[in-house]
Amino acid sequence: MIPATKLTRRQIFGTLATAAALPVRAAATPERPNILYIYTDDHSYRTLSCYKEAYPWVKTPNIDRLATQGVRFLAAYNGSWCMPSRSTMLTGRHSYGAESMRMEGPYPGCEYDPEKCPFWPKILRQKGYFTAQIGKWHTGTDTGFGRDWDYQIVWNRPKYTETSQNYYYDQPITYQGGKTEILKRYSTDQYTDWAVDFLKGEGRDKAKPWYLWLCYGAVHSPYQPAQRHLNELPGIDIETPKDIFPPRATKPDWAQKINQWTKGPDGTPVSGGKTLTQWVRQYHQGVYGLDEAVGRLMATLEETKQVRNTLVIFTSDQGLAFGQHGFRGVKVAPYDANIRSPLIFSMPGKIAENAVCEVPVSGVDIPATIFKFTGISPPWDIHGHDLSPLLKNPKADWPHTTMMLATGQKFGSDILPDLDGKKAMHEQVPYYILIREKHLKYVRPLITDLEELYDLNQDPDELNNLAIQPAHQATLQRLRAKAIAELKRTKANIADRLPPVRESSQA
Repeated sequence: MIPATKLTRRQIFGTLATAAALPVRAAATPERPNILYIYTDDHSYRTLSCYKEAYPWVKTPNIDRLATQGVRFLAAYNGSWCMPSRSTMLTGRHSYGAESMRMEGPYPGCEYDPEKCPFWPKILRQKGYFTAQIGKWHTGTDTGFGRDWDYQIVWNRPKYTETSQNYYYDQPITYQGGKTEILKRYSTDQYTDWAVDFLKGEGRDKAKPWYLWLCYGAVHSPYQPAQRHLNELPGIDIETPKDIFPPRATKPDWAQKINQWTKGPDGTPVSGGKTLTQWVRQYHQGVYGLDEAVGRLMATLEETKQVRNTLVIFTSDQGLAFGQHGFRGVKVAPYDANIRSPLIFSMPGKIAENAVCEVPVSGVDIPATIFKFTGISPPWDIHGHDLSPLLKNPKADWPHTTMMLATGQKFGSDILPDLDGKKAMHEQVPYYILIREKHLKYVRPLITDLEELYDLNQDPDELNNLAIQPAHQATLQRLRAKAIAELKRTKANIADRLPPVRESSQA
């Protein structure tokens, strides 16, 4: 087993010299800002007190403060689960654009060919940015150190599959592409320590602007809070979601089968030996560590006088459902409770402050926005759109289609074989296309089953599927066409291979 010893700072930073030498550019300027991209795991928008959907007892003062310094997006759809979300963040493309990305070996083993599936941080690096990544890695055993990253302290989850559930302790950490040792500390705290050192200048070229992708493992299962937070949230009250138990009258056949809770003696929902309240409490206790981390990071930017020249992005790979639609600790499904992420941008003096944007956005838009802020042109056709017009004016017109695709564990042209039969399922949920247009959400399953259409203003819990109602057929057909047009715009290899939809007897 990998030895559990502690590296010195000299050892951590010493191997950086092995990276290829790059031309030295000027440090961060208003035209070339630093970028701190904070990326959490399985972290629902409902866990942040700056979102109205949070429970009334939720308190995240540091993340809330970040939101008051910038723009908070009400609806962000970054991906359906951990790996495709990260693939999108590294390529700027939906899953069908990540050619050669594949699951391989014991789960969560995965591989890719960096020539066929390049990651864009290497372009920032070539153009004079100092690029860094700290924390969880979940896109191939090749983490890209020396090619995509100048600096990397990483938990390579696909490589060390036997420790793939060690989200909080005992992680095999690889330092700068070299030595790997077991981390005994609480991971959220340690990742933050490393990030704070980096922000202060340790291990990086201070003559260059920097990009740091900070990938926390919290609050992924097993939802383990830090010891100091185990007594938080005593006596909280949880309202049971309306459709925690079937039947779900208007939903597709696959959704009728979701039944991950039972009724305890007093009718309380129970799953995995815990009540709904116990699960929700434990999950939210883990958010305390993330909120403290954001506070420390922002304090460091203030202390080092970098806050006004650093674009800070805070989001997660996707959300997580507890009870909604029958799920327990599951993402994947096309409902906001399962997959909707928080999304906050902050850069005082450069973008709007204390602003809320109601325009729904997609994960592919984030890389496009980063390229805009760095002044660097995207090196290939990325699928998203630069969000900076909305960051300056959150009420600006937005003519683009917001789409998210869920294709399970399939990427690139490897998606196509599954669409020929009934295999296109992942964790009891079919592959699907999701379109958001203002308050409307359209979902087309990539198996032959009912489509779904929700008016999120009238039905935020997504209980009433309008797709089966005659009065909404024109809207259904319009959004169906919009989804196909967006697939074709982004050269999706599945655009002409979609299985037929199932017509409802009520339509």
